Amino acid sequence: MNENIRVVVVGGGYAGVMAANRLTRRADVAVTLVNPRPTFVERIRLHQLVGGSHAAVVDYREVLAGSVRLVVDTATRIDAAARRVTLAGGDALGYDHLVYAVGSGSADPRVPGAAEFAHPIASLEEALRLRPLVTAAPAGAPVAVVGAGPTGIETAAELAEEGRAVTLVCGGELGPYLHPKGRRAVSRRLAALGVTVVEGPGTKVAAVAAGSVTLADGRTLPSSVTVWTAGFGVPDLAARSGLTTDTLGRLVTDETLTSVDDERIVAAGDSAAPSQLPLRMSCQAAGPLGAQAADTVLSRIAGERPQTLRVGFVGQCMSLGRRSAVFQFSTKEDNAKGLFLGGRTAAKLKEVVCRGTVKMLADEARKPGSCTAHRWFKEGGRQELLRAREAGTEAGTGAGSADRGGDRVTDRGGDRVTDGVAAR
Repeated sequence: MNENIRVVVVGGGYAGVMAANRLTRRADVAVTLVNPRPTFVERIRLHQLVGGSHAAVVDYREVLAGSVRLVVDTATRIDAAARRVTLAGGDALGYDHLVYAVGSGSADPRVPGAAEFAHPIASLEEALRLRPLVTAAPAGAPVAVVGAGPTGIETAAELAEEGRAVTLVCGGELGPYLHPKGRRAVSRRLAALGVTVVEGPGTKVAAVAAGSVTLADGRTLPSSVTVWTAGFGVPDLAARSGLTTDTLGRLVTDETLTSVDDERIVAAGDSAAPSQLPLRMSCQAAGPLGAQAADTVLSRIAGERPQTLRVGFVGQCMSLGRRSAVFQFSTKEDNAKGLFLGGRTAAKLKEVVCRGTVKMLADEARKPGSCTAHRWFKEGGRQELLRAREAGTEAGTGAGSADRGGDRVTDRGGDRVTDGVAAR
């Protein structure tokens, strides 16, 4: 009797769960999902957890296929040569194929005092630690939210609607991703909620203390609780395991999401850097990337050629409290358009998106292969950019041209990561 093909998925977020569920399309594939928590985290709701309006967790039984084995542990090393994953608890898992979907989290802010006195919310544990601090603060105590991307904007709005005196420290422009029309709508709503927005030159945070935030231009803002949403990174598991990563630490793959080091390893979600042109870190990309990664593994098992990446974007949605939101439409290449929805209509749409993301995973668990989001988009600007980069290298600009191009996109992605790890 032939043994099952072992596939280990490292990471149980949006991308990892999607991949694990989809891999169950084959009865001869045994899927193991490794995740440090026993529950699925809705990262796009963590600001609601901090504001007290949602728990931001879902039981894995609701989103994970019953045949997937869940191992609650943390992967500490991938031995590609031996095809083995070492776990923090001391066990090791052998694999025939591996899906690398470790996601993203808080990065070292590298700002004096931030590690001691600022509170990130990139993970469930961080949000759980922050919530009681916010609750314990006096009603009129000043709260500073650092970072003006989706996570910062949503957190500021959530806390302001709760009655908190919130200052949003942008470190530059409010909502860098947004079209000016969408940005004005966000600004108006924040003003209506009483949020003080500090933006423009000199507003990067230079230091954080127990009761204040100091800006680069020398201003000092009072803050009894400082929430840090500016700057996110990825776990160093791939780099620690000797695999090729980009400057942020994401696993470098080709356009089929296959590691450039080993065709038995594919990546998905925030921790993937296909062709060193990574997509915006978001649940919007994570689900389709998880489906793509699973399809690549299944193609290899079947002896077929995997299809290349075709993920596209539709926009970015951010809540502005419980009764308002802005949905910023974009091109499929992820450039903001002048079109947006606002107010209660957008708030209802945002809730539909949040619920729909979980439903998509649950649907894939019940009917593996049902997700087709990664096949909606035709070849577009991404392929043109890849061809131009290849042509530039061949024309004699040198290998460094491709490297610099990757750095530019990584930097741009870094700006968007600063905007929020769960950028919508």
